[in-house]
Amino acid sequence: MEFDLPKTITLLVGLVALGTAALVGMGVMATSTVLMMVTPAMLVFGAVCLAIGIKHGEYRALN
Repeated sequence: MEFDLPKTITLLVGLVALGTAALVGMGVMATSTVLMMVTPAMLVFGAVCLAIGIKHGEYRALN
């Protein structure tokens, strides 16, 4: 499977949506807390990790 931008974004958003649904479904914390604090943090963390991973992959491919 080749990853391009639409597939990568779809997988990232899907993973975050799955995590959000699990947290809301388990009732570990209030739904408003999950939606307003945890979900955006998961998206930002995922995007940062994705960017670092892409840069590391480019470095490994060139060296």
